[in-house]
Amino acid sequence: MITESEILNASILIVDDQPANVLLLEQLLSGAGYTCVASTMNSQEVCALHDKKHYDLILLDLKMPGMDGFEVMEGLKANGTDRYLPVIVLTAEPGHKLRALQAGAKDFISKPFDLVEAKTRIRNMLEVRLLYKNLDEHNKVLEQTVQERTAKLRESEARFRSLTEVACDWYWEQSASAAFTTVSGTVLEILGIRVTAFFGRQNDDEITGWNDAERLMLQAKIAAQEPFKDFAFSRVNSDGSQQQFRVSGEPMFNNACQFIGFRGIGVETTAKIGQE
Repeated sequence: MITESEILNASILIVDDQPANVLLLEQLLSGAGYTCVASTMNSQEVCALHDKKHYDLILLDLKMPGMDGFEVMEGLKANGTDRYLPVIVLTAEPGHKLRALQAGAKDFISKPFDLVEAKTRIRNMLEVRLLYKNLDEHNKVLEQTVQERTAKLRESEARFRSLTEVACDWYWEQSASAAFTTVSGTVLEILGIRVTAFFGRQNDDEITGWNDAERLMLQAKIAAQEPFKDFAFSRVNSDGSQQQFRVSGEPMFNNACQFIGFRGIGVETTAKIGQE
């Protein structure tokens, strides 16, 4: 919600080449309690002033020498400082109202001024403008928070993966469709083939020497999204030697509690078994 204080403290710029109109609007705004009111009779200054001050509202006369109100609005849009152009045009020509709105103005006040109408339109415009500013600030804070949390998450994941890889022979991740997205470590040197050969389906390439019962049991655990620890499996090599392995894994879920895949570690236990 926008408070009364925020509205009355909003910054307003009056742009009109007629001193009498500037004075009348200044008195109108001052009498209504507005505290931050500035004015200029030089339309060519408006873009530079707004770029510096970022006014909450510009009351802009359309018919001015040198640079009319339509040209001023084009300049304001070209600056690109606001996605919501905070302009109410001042005009005595009914035919200019639609053109002004099409050019980017958000409202208009007819000349000669109806003071009640002018105060109502100014207040309504400021309330909308300040709501847009609050929304922009909220989005900036939200974006910064997301960036910070994403950076922390990536740092945490990198640290987790680094520590995991030190404690095991290989680290692996699968997508929700069981496709391998990450395999790192010394798995190729240890297995001599892709690690996907053990986790894969029966028609995958390079499935040789694995214990089919063990493979099917592990596949069933992954399909059921069940965590597993130190699952033992083995492989008989072409020379008749046997290798023993253990693998651990856990399902991964996103913030909406949707399953997004598995991750885990694997170690070769052949040498340890031979030493027991």
